[in-house]
Amino acid sequence: MSLLSKHGIIERNAFLLLVLSFLVVTIGGIVQIVPLFYLENTIEDVEGVRPYAPLELAGRDIYVREGCYVCHSQMIRPMRAEVERYGHYSLAAESQYDRPFQWGSKRTGPDLARVGGRYSDEWHVGHMYNPRDLVPESIMPAYPHLERTTVSSEYIGQVMETHQFTGVPYTDEMIEAAKADFRAQADPDNGDVDGLLERYPGAQARYFDGDTGRITELDAVIAYLQMLGTLVDFSTFEPDQSR
Repeated sequence: MSLLSKHGIIERNAFLLLVLSFLVVTIGGIVQIVPLFYLENTIEDVEGVRPYAPLELAGRDIYVREGCYVCHSQMIRPMRAEVERYGHYSLAAESQYDRPFQWGSKRTGPDLARVGGRYSDEWHVGHMYNPRDLVPESIMPAYPHLERTTVSSEYIGQVMETHQFTGVPYTDEMIEAAKADFRAQADPDNGDVDGLLERYPGAQARYFDGDTGRITELDAVIAYLQMLGTLVDFSTFEPDQSR
């Protein structure tokens, strides 16, 4: 019996085809995944990359909750058109503490991987209140409720503990100071900003939404957006050529 006829037997037997397909996919998956457990580091360490500060982490959770990732990606591909428009291509290390990652699958709006510092806080406040006031052709929905809704730090320590369990290098000191750091970043006049910066280098502390009386969801979202793409100094970054 020729190999071609044997192949025909497999094609005509749905159950046999299913079993053999499963075996092939299983073996291929094992070959790809198992070696990763024996590598010391599958992601190149990059200077400046750190876990999210408590307020930034809360802002990221709100960002995910509102479905912003559906229309905005956070992954710049290493192509000329991408780099010229958005900035340096994305590094794996930049999203190593994301649970889940925000690479996205489409762009109804622009990529946000390097949005930090590109616009002022006032711009973000106006853009969230009514995007068309700043970008007339925008189809993005308005999010005025973010400015009206206060954000609580009650459970931020538990959230950080959960991320710690998944491998994010939050220390016990960071978790213990979570509520204080949360307030310090959005209310710098009444918080320990020096302690915040010691634990989270490069963190920005100010009244992000302009309201000095309370900490809102808009504060948290803007804090998150303003740090995206700002942790790595690409003027000195050189990729590891040994990999």
